[in-house]
Amino acid sequence: MIGIGKWSCHVDTMMFRGDVILTIADNDGAYAFSAEVPGVKLPEYSVTDIQEQEDGCTLTAVVKTPVLSGKDLPISITFDGDTCTGFAKVPLLGKMKFKNGTRIG
Repeated sequence: MIGIGKWSCHVDTMMFRGDVILTIADNDGAYAFSAEVPGVKLPEYSVTDIQEQEDGCTLTAVVKTPVLSGKDLPISITFDGDTCTGFAKVPLLGKMKFKNGTRIG
């Protein structure tokens, strides 16, 4: 399993600029994924369809939230040792990039 641990990634959009903490865990052989933003209460969300891609370095998933009812937010995160980069496709905002990701735990 790739990417297991806690990661800090920088996000810079029109609506938000700051760090996002991603936690990727092994849940009995399946991936578990969560996100938090220090000082910000995130809306309820679920992460589904977490898959390791053929390149062996990338995880993809789909985020769903009642705030964007009926919309799927695809995400992709590529890992390289203790660093990562990625993106989420967010309606109205477009591609939200995760930059300068580093393992913090």
